[in-house]
Amino acid sequence: MGSAAALLPYWQVNVPEDERTAECPDFLVNLSEKDRGIIATPDSEYHVQTWDQVRDIVRSNQLERFQRWPSELRRYKAYTHGLARRYGSVASFVLTHRLGWDWPLEPKGAPFQHPEDYRILHNDWPYGIDSRIVHLVVWTKFALKEDPSTGDLTDHARAEIDAFVTTTFRRRAPQTQLLWFKNWSALKSVHAVEHFHVMLLDPDPAFIREITNGDVPQCAK
Repeated sequence: MGSAAALLPYWQVNVPEDERTAECPDFLVNLSEKDRGIIATPDSEYHVQTWDQVRDIVRSNQLERFQRWPSELRRYKAYTHGLARRYGSVASFVLTHRLGWDWPLEPKGAPFQHPEDYRILHNDWPYGIDSRIVHLVVWTKFALKEDPSTGDLTDHARAEIDAFVTTTFRRRAPQTQLLWFKNWSALKSVHAVEHFHVMLLDPDPAFIREITNGDVPQCAK
């Protein structure tokens, strides 16, 4: 026999019975097949992605395998829907309220040479991964150049990022407990501001507070 959730419309799963709506909420209309499948999954049936699985996803470049807890994805969709209505776009909110930058972005110099040209913040809505993993986002005013034929980073851009990661993170985190990656364009939730991701397994909380300047992710507010 299947679970009771299989008998519910996807937008009613993980919702208390007295809070379910007959019609699908606006923020859950027109979801991708992947997101609809996640939303329709009971939290009790979700399997947290381990550090070994996270490493395999990044090393194999199968970034589409990342996903959020079903109920957290629902919260994320509601949150971003509200941001778009209030600020015009999620990118506008990130730029002005999370980064404190003005448009157009004008880097002071070459990539990673000036602290004013990048910021390290928590991922506001991290994936459904081992709770010991801290997921950060490095936002930049400068472009991280891609090969137009592949959509992947150029070797030069990859080397620049890796050097920055070494200087900023590897001095305080073991190589075996650190990963970085840049989402392909199709997977980006914010296109207008360049960024890449860093994940650290069980890092020193004081170090995280230091490099994020005490940042708190939006999902925790």
